[in-house]
This record gives sequence, C-alpha cells and structure tokens, in this order.
Amino acid sequence: MTDYLDSLETRDPAQRERDLMASLPALIARAQAAPGWARILKGVNASDITSRAALAQLPVTRKSDLKDLQHADAPFGGLTSTPARQLRHLFMSPGPIFDPEGTGEDWWRFARPMAAVGLRKGHIIQNCFSYHFTPAAFMAEGGAAKLGCPVIPAGIGQTEMQVQSMAELKPDAYIGTPSFLKIIIEKAREMGADISSVQRAVVGAEALPPSLRKWLQDNGVPNVLQMYGSADIGNIAYETQTDGQVNPGMVLDEDLILEIVRPGTGDPVADGEVGEVVITSFNPDYPLVRFGTGDMSAVLQGVSPCGRTNTRIKGWMGRADQTTKVRAMFVHPSQVAEVVKRYPQIAKARLVVTGEMANDVMTLHCEVDDPATVMADSVVETIRDITKLRGEVKLVGRGSLPNDGKVIEDARKYE
Repeated sequence: MTDYLDSLETRDPAQRERDLMASLPALIARAQAAPGWARILKGVNASDITSRAALAQLPVTRKSDLKDLQHADAPFGGLTSTPARQLRHLFMSPGPIFDPEGTGEDWWRFARPMAAVGLRKGHIIQNCFSYHFTPAAFMAEGGAAKLGCPVIPAGIGQTEMQVQSMAELKPDAYIGTPSFLKIIIEKAREMGADISSVQRAVVGAEALPPSLRKWLQDNGVPNVLQMYGSADIGNIAYETQTDGQVNPGMVLDEDLILEIVRPGTGDPVADGEVGEVVITSFNPDYPLVRFGTGDMSAVLQGVSPCGRTNTRIKGWMGRADQTTKVRAMFVHPSQVAEVVKRYPQIAKARLVVTGEMANDVMTLHCEVDDPATVMADSVVETIRDITKLRGEVKLVGRGSLPNDGKVIEDARKYE
C-alpha cells in the first residue's frame, strides 16, 4: 500500500505543467467575474494567460493587502466568486481578516498531508486545531471526511481532557500544533495515562524544529510530518516519508501554481533562490491569482524519494515583509527593487542598515560582474531619489550576498 492520495501525485511533471497552464485562462476569467479581481486584473485578456511568463506579468496581490481590500468591499474584498450567503463557513482571523469556506469536498485540500502520514479510512483523528473563529480545525475536518476518518473535535486547551480522550477513545493520529502535542504527552505521563494509540501526527501553524520532532518521536509518536498552509489557501505543501524516514523539503499541493519572487516585487527568482511564496489557487469559490503569502521559501531541486513528482519547497524560511524604519522614514523592499531596475548591471542587491538608532547608515550592497560598469555615485543619487534618504553603495562580486531572500537587513545595535 502506498501513501498516495491519487494518481495526480505521481504524474509526469511535464503533464502536470501542461494541465495547470491549460487551466489558467478559465481561472482568470472566473476571477474577473468577481468585482475585486475585475479591478485588479482590469485590461487582462484571460485567454492570453497560458504560460508562466504570461502569469508573471500580472500583479501580485499580497496577504497584507487583504485588510484594506476587505474594508473597502466587505466581507471578502470582492475576491470571492461565490456569494457569502452560499458559503459553508465565514471565518475571522486576527486583523481582522475574513476567510471563506465553500461547500466542496475537502475544500482546503487537507487530505494529501493526512494521507502522506499514512491515514486511511477508519483511522480516528484527535483534531487539536482551534474551532474558534479560525479555519484550521475545519481544514482537518475536510481532509478527514474525504479519507473517511472519524474525528474527535478536541480543539485547544483542556489538557487533562485531551489525555482522557486519547486514553479512552484510542485515536490513531493527532492533528494540531507540535508544541501542544508535547504538552499532552507530558500531561499523560504525569497522569499515568496510556496514549500509545497515537502513532501519527500532522502538525502545522508553527515551526517544528528538529529537536522537537525528535522529542515527539522518542516519546511515542514515531510518524510526525508537518504541513505548510494559510487561512486563505489551505494546504500549500506538506512533508512526506519513505520507510519511516522524513524526506527533504515539502511537496507542493496538486491544485496550485507556485512562484518564488523577489520580496517587494512580482519578479520570479531562479530555482533555489530564497524569495516570497506566491500562489495561484484554482479554488472555485475563492480564486487567488498571484497571491503573495508574505512567507519566504525556496524551490528544492529534484524529485522526492517518496515518488511524488511535484515541486518541493524548503519549507517556511521567514517573513518577506522587511520594511524598515530609517531616520523616521519607512524603507520598503519594493523601493530597493526600483533602484535595482534602473541598473541592468546589478544582478542582486541588499540594503544593509547599520549604526545605532537615530544615527543610521544605509548601504546598498550590489552584486555586479564588473564594478567599472556601474557608477556608484549615480546609484547613490537614485537611492536618495526613491527613498528620500542618503545611502551609500558597495559593489561586490556575483554570489557574494547570502541566499536568504533578504532585501533589507537591519543590522543596527539596539542596546
């Protein structure tokens, strides 16, 4: 028995790409029928969007834009193609940001990470994501229903009841945050309760350091896989395992197009380079076209040992919004990108802010092939023109800057 949910996961990569690109025009047209997307995609001919290059010409709508969009056009910013009164759930996340859920099966596409950890029909799941206002618990519910797994709707907190439930109802798996699973295991030990039925866990919503995964494995839960998702998109990517060993990276969901772009821009970066995760989602109720998650990651080359052939990412690698205040003025990654665009000789740049607060020094480190081809004084003037701040320029060779996706580095001393 394999852990594949369906044959889509092992498609020839070229076939998957053809299928996704062929679906793009209909997605764009469906999105444009919603008033918010009609404004964002004004003038776009849906039938022309049939390739990644064409898609990359469309604007990025970032998660950070949602609050303003939704305030202007309640409740979902005009981005849903299904009226609010025809949805299954309406969620409210901190911000507040409102998220929809339609009535389709496994609407958040959560069955894939659950199948990857070995869950099958009849396995009992203790769902310890919150059922209060936010969608994570309902993502797991949708995946469980698709697989045919009964759910214990445990939610968060009430640790003793969590242990009692595990001891009496014998769930096969835990779904929730990794830190709460550790708390439950410790409480079970304190109570002398047997929760050994829990052999699998799908965890998310927070980081899973290797030390915590090992602790969970050493303390009775040998199969611990993490998934990466968001309240807007649902499952984005998930870990897999082969013969009990966790495979490198996370496999992208089948119904998404992934781009990694330079923070502050919509420009895709080369595979392996760290940048912002931008997702195009084929959700029929909530189509998302070039949705910037604000999260950083990078494409991991090669195919997973598990046999799934979709793109892998390295997982969550920080936040893309690196906006920094310098001498009482905000400097944005998009401004750094604007400087670089004016100088084709600059391959990559990073603005480093040093000194102490109120005595800031901005230095734009620029990767170039030949320093003689770049007039540093001209770049200094461009920095001043775009940011309204004085900045210095340092020219460095290609490959000198770290591959961490940072466009602005705040290296000031705050003591």
